[in-house]
Amino acid sequence: MVWCFARPFIRTSPGRQRYSVLAAIESHTKEFVSVKTRGIVDSMTVCELFNAIIKQNSDSEITLVMDNARYQPNKFVQAAAEEYGIELLFLPPYSPNLNLIERLWKLTKKRCLTNRYYENFDKFVIGIDECLDSVGTKLRGEVASLLSLNFQFFPNRNS
Repeated sequence: MVWCFARPFIRTSPGRQRYSVLAAIESHTKEFVSVKTRGIVDSMTVCELFNAIIKQNSDSEITLVMDNARYQPNKFVQAAAEEYGIELLFLPPYSPNLNLIERLWKLTKKRCLTNRYYENFDKFVIGIDECLDSVGTKLRGEVASLLSLNFQFFPNRNS
């Protein structure tokens, strides 16, 4: 199974309330797994996500496609991945277009942030959670069309 992984979805300025969603989505079945926190995202949060993925897919080989956020390519995360039996595949720098989950974040922003007003932070969090909880149900068709594996390849001029 290939899981696409991304940095946290929501960030706020220092001193403000924070809500971060660290998530992965399976590239073929569109199975969605997330870890949500009101704190910072760090190596421990990544390991929590590993644990959540393993709980749902304990019998499968897992490759996790990751960007190069500073808390990802370190010895602690790599040791945890090895312990869980997860292969890590890091994308080249500055290539969010290669990470399928970025398309899911765009859909989430469109569904629950664009032209939306939330009275308070708790309602804001509920709005995001409801949207993400509907990824496998109400939004399944839209997610499937957005997360296709159709990439355009260009010939390598050096070969």
